[in-house]
Amino acid sequence: MTARRRSGGRPVSPVAPAFGAVLSAAFVLAGCAAAPAVTLPPPGAVPDYQLGGAYAPAAGVGVIGRDRGAAPVSGMYSICYVNGFQTQPGELASWPSDLLLQRDDETVFDPDWPDEALLDTSSADRRERIGDIVIEWVEGCADSGFDAVEFDNLDSYTRSHGALTLDDNLALASLLVDAAHAAGLAAGQKNAAEDAAALHQRAGFDFAVTEECAVYEECGAYEAVYGDHVIDIEYADDLPRSFAEMCADDRSPASMVLRDRNLVTPADGDYVFEVCPR
Repeated sequence: MTARRRSGGRPVSPVAPAFGAVLSAAFVLAGCAAAPAVTLPPPGAVPDYQLGGAYAPAAGVGVIGRDRGAAPVSGMYSICYVNGFQTQPGELASWPSDLLLQRDDETVFDPDWPDEALLDTSSADRRERIGDIVIEWVEGCADSGFDAVEFDNLDSYTRSHGALTLDDNLALASLLVDAAHAAGLAAGQKNAAEDAAALHQRAGFDFAVTEECAVYEECGAYEAVYGDHVIDIEYADDLPRSFAEMCADDRSPASMVLRDRNLVTPADGDYVFEVCPR
């Protein structure tokens, strides 16, 4: 698995006031019993992002992101990656065809990731059926021992040629976040800076995992919503200035790592892993 895109290209809209204190207490759904307690990523922890392959993390790493098919790291805050709004590469055939977004009788694919089809979130029935599939993965993340789950491609509606809306994706996101909380997992927003306030307020996301928010000057949009609970991955092939300068910039999140675009393992010659001085 390779790195995702940065979100959008649309201007970032104003966001809500800063997210409050660290949430490690139980979430309570209105009119329902308390869900299992969830714990947020440790603020300021050194992150690693291993979607391209799992390997032993470097000394000092405190939070790690891995694909749902990999195992978490024992004793380390581990985030499970789930592609919740598009199909994963190689998994297209496993999806019912009527859950794939259609335009002019053709399946709609992500233009940047042509082996990923957009899921059709346009109706309550389809969202429920998509949720049945994705929630099984979420529960698998919890059973494996992950602490949190991040949901990618929340902004798929921006690639739908107008067939999907933010409200459609928020409705599915709410189902997925509720399932994560019920399983004892914190729920992470992946990218989509311009929708951060809505995703937190209306879908219930707890923290953010971002790609290149420092490069694209979007980090403040996430921090205004999630406070210190923002984990940023920058990529070595697209830096407008040195990573050291980005680390010294007080607009950059405290949890930030520099990785290679394909997120390869240390055995690969293209491997890059650099963190800010402590």
